[in-house]
Amino acid sequence: MKVALVHDWLNQKGGAENVLEVMAGLFPKAPIYTSIYDPDRMPPEYRSWDIRTSFMRRLPGVVKHHQTYMPLYPLAFRSFDLSDYDLVISNKSGFCHGVRAWPDTVHISYCLTPTRYLWMYDLYQQREDIRPLVDVIVRRILPGLRRWDYAAAQRVNHFIAISSAVQTRIRRFYDRDSVVIYPPVDTDRYTPSAEPPEDYFLVVGRLIPYKRVDLAVQTFTELGLPLVVVGDGRDRAKLEAMSGPNVTFLGQVPDGPELLTLFRRCQAFVFPGLEDFGIAPVEAQAAGRPVIAYAGGGALDTVQEGVTGALFHEQTPEALAAVVRDFAAAGYDPLACRANAERFNTETFKSELRAFIEEHHGTT
Repeated sequence: MKVALVHDWLNQKGGAENVLEVMAGLFPKAPIYTSIYDPDRMPPEYRSWDIRTSFMRRLPGVVKHHQTYMPLYPLAFRSFDLSDYDLVISNKSGFCHGVRAWPDTVHISYCLTPTRYLWMYDLYQQREDIRPLVDVIVRRILPGLRRWDYAAAQRVNHFIAISSAVQTRIRRFYDRDSVVIYPPVDTDRYTPSAEPPEDYFLVVGRLIPYKRVDLAVQTFTELGLPLVVVGDGRDRAKLEAMSGPNVTFLGQVPDGPELLTLFRRCQAFVFPGLEDFGIAPVEAQAAGRPVIAYAGGGALDTVQEGVTGALFHEQTPEALAAVVRDFAAAGYDPLACRANAERFNTETFKSELRAFIEEHHGTT
């Protein structure tokens, strides 16, 4: 069976790339088709992969400003010739499900989300610093891109969703059924500590608008409780300016003993954004710590309220503060948190994906 993997872009490392790495391990001979690739911005091991890029790689500034070229992605993915493959797997959050798979080829789309800035543009625009002129232009081209995106989704043979929330979106925006296979989390790297937790709460992630780290910073500043923020991004200066002395910014902390200790010793991991899945809350639970999360998106699948964490139901400082005030870390069993996290481990993902492919290969 000849397999091709398709990925939106390779110019930044995130959860989508974690999934791609596991897929590449499952299919080591499969080439990876993508719109753009910048080796200097990606892990060194990617350089051993057979990565095949589109004409977009030659566009000026595209690796730093890839979203500027949004109207060109449909052309880029339609330009690939995949006629030689039995199975195509698109690892999709943008446009890569739009590749042309031939009649005898099975196309399985592992859907991280229907294209967020097409179908949820108003929510996206609220959190991003989009200039008025750009907003006008985007709104004019959105109807055409949505028609293309919907039509591309109809050519996919089978959809897999990464969470129940994404499964609902696939039905809503694409009118397609899907099954849920949770993305892989390396839970083996995170284990509970025998030491008691310290008095701080923890946020880990990119400091960009939709992550809603501002909500955590504002809430904990008002409460005067210790909050440790790990990560970097364009919002960092604004977040530091609005924070009190009880909020500590550590910047990037590499995966390793220091980050593991931060997870293990926190009172709770705080997850204020609306995420399609969210790997970090699973990592925190694997380390034996409960999660305080916004009750939406992937957190509804990964956090068991009252058992492995607490949920707040409005993205407001008042709603988050009410949960934090009543939160008691001693009420959560680290082993229960760990057991819940193991449902999302990498081996489970591999096993379920293999089984899905075996069931559906040849069902075009």
